[in-house]
Amino acid sequence: MSTQGMPSLDPRPTGMTIGTYDTYREAQRAVDYLSDEKFPVEHTTIVGNNLRQVEKITGRLTWGRALTGGLASGAWFGLFVGILLGLFTSNGGWLAALLTGVVLGAIFGMAFGAIGYAQLGGRRDFTSRTAVVATTYDVLCDHKFAEEARNHLAKLALKGEVAPRLPEQSS
Repeated sequence: MSTQGMPSLDPRPTGMTIGTYDTYREAQRAVDYLSDEKFPVEHTTIVGNNLRQVEKITGRLTWGRALTGGLASGAWFGLFVGILLGLFTSNGGWLAALLTGVVLGAIFGMAFGAIGYAQLGGRRDFTSRTAVVATTYDVLCDHKFAEEARNHLAKLALKGEVAPRLPEQSS
């Protein structure tokens, strides 16, 4: 059985580097420019290099924040349940179902927020957001299209919009 014409199942990126950029937005703009120039962009890949997990601390976690967060998330879930129950009630009982769902959801949310915070035992008294970021982004292109792609990206750099990083010189 022949696999010609079938897309590769190998997830590793292949091709020549046609540009290296400091941000994903710049790499994306480069590929967008190639698309605007009617370049066959299906032969390009954006690859993030030197991935790092970054955790941005957003604040202190206290009993008040734990209870308030639990209350809010529980109330939203209770609202959802109340709406669903309200759809299946008759005689105008939908408002009672809605309010009951919100109140019970808030109570249970606060309880679960308190239990979760108590289980931490003071080991993680902060809130945070986590992201995976790259230090640079390479735009790769299949070998047979690489020269054409580089020519297009050189025009983009001359416009002053997005310029690739210069290769590091080894001494």
